[in-house]
Amino acid sequence: MKLALREATIVAEELGTTLQRGGETLALDKALDRFTARPNDPDSIDALTERIPAQFCDTVPVGSRREAILLEFRVADPDRLNDAMVATRNLDEIAFVSHVYQIRDNPGTFVYLADEITAQFDDAVSEAERNAIATDLGLQLLKPLEGLPGAFVYRVTKNATENPIKLANRLIDRDEVLAAEPNIVIRSSPAYRPADDLYSRQWYLHHDGGALLSPNSHIFAEQAWDITQGDRSIVVAIADDSIDIDHPDFQGIGKIVAPRDLRGKDFLPLPEAETDNHGTACAGVCLAEETGKGIVGVAPGCALMPVRTTGYLDDDSIEELFDWAVEHNAAVISCSWGASAVYFRLSMRQYAAVTRAATQGRSGKGCVVVFAAGNANRPTQGTLNERGWPNNVISGTTRWMSGFAAHPNAICVAASTSLGKKAAYSNWGPDISVCAPSNNAPPGIWLQQTGFISTAPAVTQALSGLGIFTTDRTGTSGYSRDDYTFGFGGTSSACPVVAGVAALVLSVNPDLTAAEVKDLLQRTADKITDAEADPQLGKRLGTYDSHGHSQWFGYGRVNAHRAVLEAKTLQDISATVTKRVRGTNDRDFPIPDNHPDGVRSPIRVLEDLPVADLSVNIDLEHDYLGDLEVSLVAPNGQRVLLQGRRAGRQTHVVANFSLANAPQLAKFRGLSAEGTWYLEAIDLAPGDTGTLKRWQLTLGMGNG
Repeated sequence: MKLALREATIVAEELGTTLQRGGETLALDKALDRFTARPNDPDSIDALTERIPAQFCDTVPVGSRREAILLEFRVADPDRLNDAMVATRNLDEIAFVSHVYQIRDNPGTFVYLADEITAQFDDAVSEAERNAIATDLGLQLLKPLEGLPGAFVYRVTKNATENPIKLANRLIDRDEVLAAEPNIVIRSSPAYRPADDLYSRQWYLHHDGGALLSPNSHIFAEQAWDITQGDRSIVVAIADDSIDIDHPDFQGIGKIVAPRDLRGKDFLPLPEAETDNHGTACAGVCLAEETGKGIVGVAPGCALMPVRTTGYLDDDSIEELFDWAVEHNAAVISCSWGASAVYFRLSMRQYAAVTRAATQGRSGKGCVVVFAAGNANRPTQGTLNERGWPNNVISGTTRWMSGFAAHPNAICVAASTSLGKKAAYSNWGPDISVCAPSNNAPPGIWLQQTGFISTAPAVTQALSGLGIFTTDRTGTSGYSRDDYTFGFGGTSSACPVVAGVAALVLSVNPDLTAAEVKDLLQRTADKITDAEADPQLGKRLGTYDSHGHSQWFGYGRVNAHRAVLEAKTLQDISATVTKRVRGTNDRDFPIPDNHPDGVRSPIRVLEDLPVADLSVNIDLEHDYLGDLEVSLVAPNGQRVLLQGRRAGRQTHVVANFSLANAPQLAKFRGLSAEGTWYLEAIDLAPGDTGTLKRWQLTLGMGNG
C-alpha cells in the first residue's frame, strides 16, 4: 500500500491533481468556472463580494470555525478564471485563494480545500522529527487524532508555499509517513427529495390492511408500545438540514435536549432556507410526541437532540457533529444523508469520528449510529457498468462508494414498500444491516449544483406503494402548505424508523452496547423476500444467503415488537446473571449419512453454578440441510432441539440460538452448568453428507 501511494505521488506534476483519501489515491480535475477565497476577517464578506470580479458568491462553512469560512465565486467566462483569482489574491482582505476541484468520474462533486492536514507517522518517528517535518512544510500541530495511533492534525499556516493537496502528497512521499490527507469540504446531500403524492395514514407503524398494503408490511409498533413508548433518558440526535423545534409534535417536558446549529453557530437549529425541510420530516418519523393531535413517532417518549449540520462533509464538520452528540449523551444518532458524490470514501478523521461515537459514546457502551443507504439503486460499495445516463454524465465501469453508510460500526438502512417489496430506489449490497418501510419511487441521485438526475435505464413501469406521513415545517413553508406532509420517503425515512426502534430497545435495556443493539435488530428482523427482478437493473437480490443476509433487505425488515421483547428478555435475564463463561469447539466433525446416532461435539464447563441464561452459535455445512436435526444436550442428558428438518436445500448455516429466539432453551435454566455439553447433529436421510465446523456455547450463571 505504501509503495503504491508513493508511486502515485512521486511525479511532481501530479502533486496537485491527486487526492489521498482513506488509503486510496483519487484523481482530481480543476473546476473551470469557480474558485474559493478565505477572508482574513469574516465580517468583511459583504464588502468583498462587491469587489471580486465574479458573477456569483456562496459561503462554504468548514465546520463551525467562523474564521475558516470560504467564499465560493463562480465566473461566467472560464477564460477569465485565472484573472479573477489573481485579482482576488491581491486584495489585502484575502488570506488564501484556491482552485475548486472535482473528483474525476464523480460528476457534480466539488472539492473545496480547508486549511488542515492529517498525517499518520511510523511508530519509530520521534516527536522532534515530526515537528521538524511539519515546520519544514509550514504546518502547525493542532491535536492528536484520537483512535488512530501516530496520527496528528495540522493547520496549514501562511509559511506554507503550497496548497493542502500538494502538501499531503509531499508528506506521503516521505518514509516517515504512513498516510496523509488534506481536510476537504464536500457538500452533503439528503437521501431523499419527497414526492407530491399525499397519504393520510402512518401505515408503516401499524395497519390492518387496505389498498396498496400487504399483510404485516409495517414494523409492529403498537405491540412494542405495549412494552414501552420510549424513555426521556434515551436521547436521539437527528442530524440534518434543520428541525422545526416549534412544531406542536415536538413539544413536551424534556423533549428537546442539547439543540445545536453547526451552520449558524448557535443553539437554534431552525429552518432558514426555503429548502430546509428534510430534518423536520425525519424527526417526526422517529420521535413525534404523542399529544392527542397530529402524528406519533416510532419512539414518542424519547428525547430529541436536534442538530443542524453545516451541509458540508469536511473533517471538522463531521467531528463536531458526532462529538457534540457524544458529549451531550445521545444514545442514537440518525443520519439521513450522504455525500453528494458517486464515490465517497471516508477520510481518516471522519472514519475515526464515527468509530469513536459508536464505541466510546454512552460511557463506553457506544452510540447507535444509523445511516440511510441512499436512493440511487446502486451498491453502497461496488462496481457497475453504467450506460444511458443523461448526457453520459456517468458511463462505463463505475465505482460506487457510500462511505458513511458502509462504515462497519453503522447500521445501514435500506427501504421496503407498503407491499413488502424492495423500494425501487433503495441502495443495496453487503453493507445493508436491515430495511424499514418507506415509499416507492424511481431511483435517483441528487448531485449538488447539477440538479436531480434520473438514473438510467429509465424505470417506465408503475411503482406501487404508499408514502410516509410525517411532520412538516409549520405554516405554509415546507413540503406542503400545512404542518404535515403525506409524501415523504426514501431511505431518508427508513433511517429514522430504525433509529426509533433502537431508541425503544435502549429504553427497556440501556445496558446494551451499540454493537449488541445492531446485532439484536438484525436477529429480530422479519425475513421478507422479493423474487421479482429489479425494474431498472434486472437484478434479483431479494433472497437470503446461508448467513441469513440479503443484499436488498440486509437481515430483514425491522420488527419493533420482536426487538423490544428480546431487549426486555435480555434485561430480565441479566439481572440474575453473576458470571458468564464461553466455550468454543472448532474441530471439524463429519456427520454420518443417515445414521440415528449422528455426531456429538463436546464443550466442558467447570463451574458448578445454576444456568440463568444461555446461547448457542453454530457453523455447519451439509449438502442438504433438510436432512438434519441439530440439538443441544446438557450434562444431565436433557436435550433441546434447536433446528429441525426445515432448512430445505440450504447447504450452509451460521446461526445463533438464545432464550429470545429459541425459548425452548429455558428448559436448561436452573440446571448446574458443570459437566460436558454437546451439540448433536443427526442426518436422518440417505444421500447427502456434511460437517459440523464450529460451535460456541455461552452460559450466564447466577441465582437462576
